Amino acid sequence: MHVIAAKTIREYSDKHTDARKPLLAWLAAVESAHWLSIDDIRIVYPNTDAVKVKSGRDVYVFNIKGNNYTLVAAIHFDRQKVFILRFMTHPEYDKEAWKVQL
Repeated sequence: MHVIAAKTIREYSDKHTDARKPLLAWLAAVESAHWLSIDDIRIVYPNTDAVKVKSGRDVYVFNIKGNNYTLVAAIHFDRQKVFILRFMTHPEYDKEAWKVQL
């Protein structure tokens, strides 16, 4: 998979140093993956959810660092691209404001 923009993950890891190791591990795993569906994702990340947002599209929600953080991405399986959309604390995720923005 090609992560758009991997630089964003590195920026998140600089800002949230306690999540650095899990974020960089997520990035490495995704860049070496060849996912065709959520079933493929769940082999590596079993707690990943597909969530429908206001735009009507599905985004994929990954738990990072034992569910302390949430990473939201759009995935184009046919093009093998992952677009980083949001990275937030779990309390920020629970407010669900991000769903309306996407």
